[in-house]
Amino acid sequence: MLTLVAGTVALDQMIKWLVETRLPFQEFLPVAPMLALYRTWNEGIAFSLLRDMPDRWLLVLTGLVIVFVSHLWWRNPPGRAIAHLGYALIIGGAAGNLVDRAIYGHVVDYILFHTETWSFAVFNLADSFITIGAGLIVLDEAIMAIRERKSRD
Repeated sequence: MLTLVAGTVALDQMIKWLVETRLPFQEFLPVAPMLALYRTWNEGIAFSLLRDMPDRWLLVLTGLVIVFVSHLWWRNPPGRAIAHLGYALIIGGAAGNLVDRAIYGHVVDYILFHTETWSFAVFNLADSFITIGAGLIVLDEAIMAIRERKSRD
């Protein structure tokens, strides 16, 4: 799982490097219906929250989140592979965004879902890893709850 964490950070950073060196800043590049590449910077955390907070505090906050999630992961029983995968993805995604903030002072975002009248917040692969990881942990908890219920019946 630690290899997965390192792999997610490496993949995230490689793609962000390509985005930073190949895509024009804040120009819409259609990829498919409702999907575009749009290079921008997020100076806050999710959905640009806390963007007025100094970078040092955002670095500390992200580091604390990584430590907290690592603690939860460490306390998780070894047989819960889905949850372990989820924790690894969350930590890898958070670490990828932490690297951005430490190097650039912002997070590089580039994926945009949209319609003609609506668009979702621009995000990146690290954000996707965090979201998928959280979903896997919820899925693992649901599976465990169902198993417990069945064992009581």
